[in-house]
Amino acid sequence: MIPERLRPILAEVRPLAQRFDAAGQRIYLVGGIVRDVVLGRPPSGDIDLTTDARPERTIELVAGWADAVWDQGARFGTVGVKKGDTVFEVTTHRAEAYGPETRKPEVSFAAEVEADLSRRDFTVNAMALRVTGADDEVPELIDPFGGVTDLAAALLRTPRSPEESFTDDPLRMLRAARFLAGYGLVPDDALVAAVREMVGRLDIVSAERVRDELSKLLVVDDPSAGLWFLVDTGIADVVLPELPAMRVEQDPIHRHKDVLAHTIAVVANTRPELLVRMAALLHDVGKPKTRSIGPNGVSFHHHEVVGARMARDRLRALRFSNDQVENIAQLVYLHLRFHGYGDDVWSDSAVRRYVRDAGPLLDELNELTRCDCTTRNERKARMLAARMDSLEVRIAELREREELEAIRPDLDGDAVMAHLGIPPGRAVGEALAMLLEARLDEGPLEEAEAFRRLEAWWAARA
Repeated sequence: MIPERLRPILAEVRPLAQRFDAAGQRIYLVGGIVRDVVLGRPPSGDIDLTTDARPERTIELVAGWADAVWDQGARFGTVGVKKGDTVFEVTTHRAEAYGPETRKPEVSFAAEVEADLSRRDFTVNAMALRVTGADDEVPELIDPFGGVTDLAAALLRTPRSPEESFTDDPLRMLRAARFLAGYGLVPDDALVAAVREMVGRLDIVSAERVRDELSKLLVVDDPSAGLWFLVDTGIADVVLPELPAMRVEQDPIHRHKDVLAHTIAVVANTRPELLVRMAALLHDVGKPKTRSIGPNGVSFHHHEVVGARMARDRLRALRFSNDQVENIAQLVYLHLRFHGYGDDVWSDSAVRRYVRDAGPLLDELNELTRCDCTTRNERKARMLAARMDSLEVRIAELREREELEAIRPDLDGDAVMAHLGIPPGRAVGEALAMLLEARLDEGPLEEAEAFRRLEAWWAARA
């Protein structure tokens, strides 16, 4: 009997399978979609298929049926096919491996699906479902490496020896962290030993692939187990050395919170969105470099400034986009801003400055600030939460009265130049800065009052 959760997927694949059947070719659902069906999870993303048909044959078989075909990946065995709103990736059974000093995989095609599955990353992904054109035929499960059993046992293994698997594609060592965290799996001892032995091989993997895999790890529900795996196996030393560096040595006299444990807890507390999760991961990277011991104990003065610079450097090295680099670095820089206003009720001026500094990152900054509180002191935790609640109430109140998101001087540069009779230059910028400070301190000014302030400032300046 066909499981109900599989029926809609088969309904989409059957017409394609009929074309392959008629040509004497086999086609299989493969990879994550099979794993998710076994787990009872809703499948996500495109539908991945593998076949014994070569890429050029696949293109022939979908001609006249597909709405669009992409053959850019054909030399690697993959043909993209779109029918209606559904995208299929049809890949010839293949074996791919990285040479000792190359970032480019060498690809060879195979005739049997078992050979293809043997080259997959983990047993839980090395399963396939043979799909035929018959409407009521139950797909045959191909599971030569015990993926179903490993899912039941919550075990992460490789189909062949982990040394062979990680030689084929070193990125799999990093990918293991995502599967541990995302599926609640435990790595077997051989996998862990192989990672520790081979972790240096990650150097041949492109920064873009590392970036993408790290990003996927960070947005699983709770990435904690994966992040600890990166640190404990030495992967982080290669791809994100700032992370293990936060395991600041503790001494018996000047105690402080374990920065690494705190960081991973903050990441887990935040909502699973890449921008805020990456900012949470990097928000305290400046602490090891700014740690000092004085009469009042351990301090990390200006770690947000140092951390923002370090975050920017690491994100650029990982080839994140310019917008992502600047936004994440800005969140790291601002993550202490909330604590700079003291314990009093938030004034209008303080709220305006906080909103102005956060800009379009206000929601992310509030999220990071809330989640940065990992104290076990319930009284302190309640106090910080109440202060954050108070701030958000004050922001909402001011939003009703003012255009908080568009805080700017009450006069523009043209008005300043015309009123003072001066050309463009430094004085115009200084005048606008003065008017902005007045706007932040007092709220919107009437136009006449803004001109009066401008005249007084200009007279004092002269």
